Amino acid sequence: MTIIDGLRDKHKKFIYQDFSVDLDGQDLLITFSFLITPGLSFQPKTVIKNAASRVSKIDPQLLNNLVFHLGLIEAFSYWKAACPSIIEIQPAYLSDQQKNWWLNLLKQGMGEFFFKNKIDWRVKDFVTIVGSGENQYKPKILSLPLRSLVLVGGGKDSAVSVEVLKQLKEQPIAMMVNPTEAAKQIVKIANLKDRVTVSRKIDPQLLVLNRRGYLNGHTPFSAYLGFLSLLVGGLFGWRNLVASNERSSDEPNTEYLGQAINHQYSKSWEFEQGFRQYTAKYISSSFNYFSLVRPLWEIQISKIFSRLPQYFSAFRSCNRGQRDNSWCGRCPKCLSVYLLLLPFLKEKTAIIFGKDLLADPALKPVLNALTDENQSKPFECVATREEILASLDNRPQKLLADWGEDKFLSQSQKNLLKQLAYA
Repeated sequence: MTIIDGLRDKHKKFIYQDFSVDLDGQDLLITFSFLITPGLSFQPKTVIKNAASRVSKIDPQLLNNLVFHLGLIEAFSYWKAACPSIIEIQPAYLSDQQKNWWLNLLKQGMGEFFFKNKIDWRVKDFVTIVGSGENQYKPKILSLPLRSLVLVGGGKDSAVSVEVLKQLKEQPIAMMVNPTEAAKQIVKIANLKDRVTVSRKIDPQLLVLNRRGYLNGHTPFSAYLGFLSLLVGGLFGWRNLVASNERSSDEPNTEYLGQAINHQYSKSWEFEQGFRQYTAKYISSSFNYFSLVRPLWEIQISKIFSRLPQYFSAFRSCNRGQRDNSWCGRCPKCLSVYLLLLPFLKEKTAIIFGKDLLADPALKPVLNALTDENQSKPFECVATREEILASLDNRPQKLLADWGEDKFLSQSQKNLLKQLAYA
């Protein structure tokens, strides 16, 4: 019997029991209650800073619907510990169409998790969503101003989105989740006066279980950010919810059991379209979630970013270096960002990273993984193989000629992005 078989045999049901919304001084405290039978309970918390005063200004049913949905995506992080075959939803009713949408997100968004843990999700009745909740939330029509909430994570993509919005004479609001020093610095450099800080707290019991042999792995975090942005937008009354996910995120990393496995699935165009449709049908059609840089390859974003020197010392994209706000200089993410900037910044690129990464022999295997189609692409948010090869050959214009359309961008946004990417 495999580890996964033993866990699923012991733990047959995951239950999303309830959620609570409480005022904690000036902050809004949200607590979710999850249970893996028998006996494994979790209570993760989300704190939205300075949001307590906004609760009285939002429709209670809409608030509950938004929090309920945030709990649905949060549940993935706890279900994965044992992958029970039944997911029971108790706080509210889900239609068959909603259940199918969530099952698809689980199977696509958890693809990397299944791949790395050698889990065959295709087996009959691998996972079924059942509902016992009777409260059925109805979508609401809202009157929201056209202000833009931008998800800022500390990398170059969100910095470009902020600067594009500023050139469009907007005053964007920053949303930061467990903000890194890089995210704080980008917001400071951009001089964004309005910001929302969110603290997401994992239940420590989950980490204890991981040390005991329960499963761990990647979850679709950008989907979590999407649902969180809906909640923040609803609370503060903002319509445009702006992500910074480029078209390069559509390229999968590998294939497993006949399915393309994409580390960035919840950044993909497929997810973005499905998320918008789901939001309009089951939450509110008044929200406008979209990625501002969706029409651009990551190499195009890098070209735009190369003209924003004020951010060079502040931005960070390295997951390993988050704690000490550094570029580790050893991982696929560092090498990918380095190579994308190299055609535009030349020797300045090495200054940003502290060394010439291409001169480091230890990075040769990483470079091979980024470029060799016979290998799995590294499971990080890295560029497409074609972009990496174009950067190495110093011929990025080949990709810059391949332009795409995004019907959710206004014509002025398209024109500005195109101008910046080609100039």
